[in-house]
Amino acid sequence: MLRIRIDVAAQRLDLIGPDGAVIRRYPVSTAKAGVGELRGSLRTPRGAHVIRARIGAGQPPGAVFVGRRPTGEIYGEALARAQPGRDWILTRILWLSGTERGRNRLGERDTMRRYIYIHGALDDAAMGTPGSHGCIRMRNSDVIELFDLVRAGTPVDIAG
Repeated sequence: MLRIRIDVAAQRLDLIGPDGAVIRRYPVSTAKAGVGELRGSLRTPRGAHVIRARIGAGQPPGAVFVGRRPTGEIYGEALARAQPGRDWILTRILWLSGTERGRNRLGERDTMRRYIYIHGALDDAAMGTPGSHGCIRMRNSDVIELFDLVRAGTPVDIAG
């Protein structure tokens, strides 16, 4: 089975094959506020997770999502001018669910209820440096590739 390892310090996502070898490596951007599990912290949660849902199959690169639903818009300059500073969720969503009760699952530390995703970002968004509001941002082409390789239930480990 494939699994994902996210190294917050390195700002990197590795897709690991069944033999333990890295088969894909992507630069990412995790939370600007650092790591942490509390609701409202705007931090990237640590620990063992799984992909709960894959959202956006077949959507074009740059498709805009609100509430995990495509709006029908494609990100571009007009949207950027209309909503400066917005944390855009684009192209694909891999919704994460924590598996460690009390650490990242249930109560005030529930990754899924915090709506933490691996998702596409602006094409000019800096990768390799923290900048998100808690999610793991990827380049749109990278998140499409990853999305097509993984399934719901794929293990995801976030190391901080």
